[in-house]
Amino acid sequence: MTGVKIDGIEVAKSIKVKVAEIVNDLKSKGISPCLATVLVGDNPASATYVRNKHKACEEVGILTKDHTPPTDITQDELNKLIEKLNADETVHGILVQLPLPSHLNEFNTTTQILPEKDVDGLTPPNVGLLSIGKAMLVACTPSGIIEMCKYYNIELEGKNVVIINRSNLVGKPLYHLLLQNNATVTTCHSKTKDLKKICLDSDIIITGVGNREIFKLTPDMIKEGAVVIDVATTRHEGKLAGDADYAEIIEKTSYASPVPGGVGPMTVAMLLKNTVTAAAISKGIDI
Repeated sequence: MTGVKIDGIEVAKSIKVKVAEIVNDLKSKGISPCLATVLVGDNPASATYVRNKHKACEEVGILTKDHTPPTDITQDELNKLIEKLNADETVHGILVQLPLPSHLNEFNTTTQILPEKDVDGLTPPNVGLLSIGKAMLVACTPSGIIEMCKYYNIELEGKNVVIINRSNLVGKPLYHLLLQNNATVTTCHSKTKDLKKICLDSDIIITGVGNREIFKLTPDMIKEGAVVIDVATTRHEGKLAGDADYAEIIEKTSYASPVPGGVGPMTVAMLLKNTVTAAAISKGIDI
């Protein structure tokens, strides 16, 4: 068999169309959704990510405010910048691009953001609300994966799903979202025993290790007709790659996402969705 490609670019386009409609509706009510980004230092990869986010915002009519403090900014100075953005009523979403320089504390930084402006879904209140199924602003990559499954009518209810990732950005929030969709979820990591057996027992494999030197998802780890969603992004043999070689696994899966062109575009699309959601929340509007 040959599986169906999960095209993240296509799904992201459908999300952007809906977001643009909501932006127009909010503007008709006198609300101009605005995302403030904070990029500390001159990390080239981070700068590229932020540019792509600004471009996507422009495409759907979301305003952006770009803040680029120097690498040597102190924690106190960075916190004060976030406090200023929290107080700015024209800013609805705040995104601090990670990773930060080593002298800055990511947790201390992200927790400064008001929960209602936390478009990355990283603050403790939003993480807690997600755990009880009440969050309105959810981490972008996990929520993007759920949207991809909905778009392709990939059934989650009753399915055995394995997540090979336990990060705060992906694995942990995704675990809760899958539970809310009635999946049976196993989270695996570097200390997991017999990972291959767990994968072979799974209907859906969501992998996000991102280091080909220590891990690769191979066809012999995938049962016939399973779904594979590859979240990882790494450089392998001079090319952008995931945890799996798409050309290898697509022959064995029912659905599979490639890298690039899979989950990546969805992460940006869900950031846009979170920004308009935050803008609506700020005025008590239900979208």
